[in-house]
Amino acid sequence: MTSGEMQQKTEAKSDAGRAAMNAMSDSMHMSGNMDRHMFMTSLRPKSAGDDERAAEIVKTARESIEKYKDYRVALADGYRIFLPHVPQKHYHFTNYWNAFKARFTFDPAHPTSLPYKKVKGTYVLEGAMFTAPKNFTDDQLNERVPLSVARWHKHVNLCLPPRGEKMQDVNWKEFGADGSIATKQACREADGRWIPQIFCWMVHVYPYETDSAKIWAH
Repeated sequence: MTSGEMQQKTEAKSDAGRAAMNAMSDSMHMSGNMDRHMFMTSLRPKSAGDDERAAEIVKTARESIEKYKDYRVALADGYRIFLPHVPQKHYHFTNYWNAFKARFTFDPAHPTSLPYKKVKGTYVLEGAMFTAPKNFTDDQLNERVPLSVARWHKHVNLCLPPRGEKMQDVNWKEFGADGSIATKQACREADGRWIPQIFCWMVHVYPYETDSAKIWAH
């Protein structure tokens, strides 16, 4: 499968993703409902070599994304802005071919996505995002990025509005990643579409920060 075919296949599945991401606005970061819809791994006690391994990931990521400070280079290299017309706190430029490869291997030089913030009409690079398959265990995630340093997260317990309902007519206080509905039964009663987990495991790294807590902030 070519990268173009992979992108088309991924985008063809984006109906649920677009609806969910439309609700992942700035308010999500302030809402008491966020904990209902996001699951995070627990921090583990430090093991020998964890700090060194994490530092090497940061170094590799920083060096590999340096050229993407010019967002046009990212676009030229196959990254695509996810929902560019939806106002977001962080715009994710996603490379679908990297996302496909991340299902099988971890390469800190080829992140799945690049988070940018929009400043005065242009995009400012913040860092990198790596992904892992939905069914990965904590031990498998730890093999990629030490769980004593970083916390992987996944978006869970989503109730999307009934199919065909116009986005502007949706009560986003109930539906989506910021909605109050967080159980399958409640979603069924609201005639919604229940999604136990959308997307895959994710972890962010901000290699331009100097504080280790901010480098691996979530």
